[in-house]
Amino acid sequence: QVQLVESGGGLVQTGGSLILSCTASGRTRSSYAMGWSRQAPGKEREFVCTISWDGDFTYYVDAVTGRFTLFRDGAKNTMFLQMNNLKPAATAVYYCPTTPDTRDSALGTADYWGQGTQVPVAS
Repeated sequence: QVQLVESGGGLVQTGGSLILSCTASGRTRSSYAMGWSRQAPGKEREFVCTISWDGDFTYYVDAVTGRFTLFRDGAKNTMFLQMNNLKPAATAVYYCPTTPDTRDSALGTADYWGQGTQVPVAS
C-alpha cells in the first residue's frame, strides 16, 4: 500500500499563488510517476500534470503550462505543485495520484490516490 497525503489548499484570490504538497509513505517503489489531477464542482476529474520518479520528466496540460510548476524532494518523498496566476477556473479539489507505469504521463493507470485538498479561487 502507498499512502498519499495532500496539503496546502486554501482560499486564494485571482492572480494569487499557492503551493500544494503531496507526501508519500508506505510501500516504496523504485520507479513511478506521480502528479496532480483536479475535480471542479459539477465536473469530472481531469488530469493536470506529471513528474517522473527522478524528477527528470514533467508534463503539463496546456491550461496550466507556464503557470504551474512541479518539483520534488526525494529525501522527504514529497512532491510540490507551485501554482501561479491562479484563475477562478482552477477552483477544484486537487488530488495526488501515482502509477508504477513510468510511461503513463497522463496517470491513467494510477493505482493510488490521496484524499484531495481544496483550492477555491475567488474572483
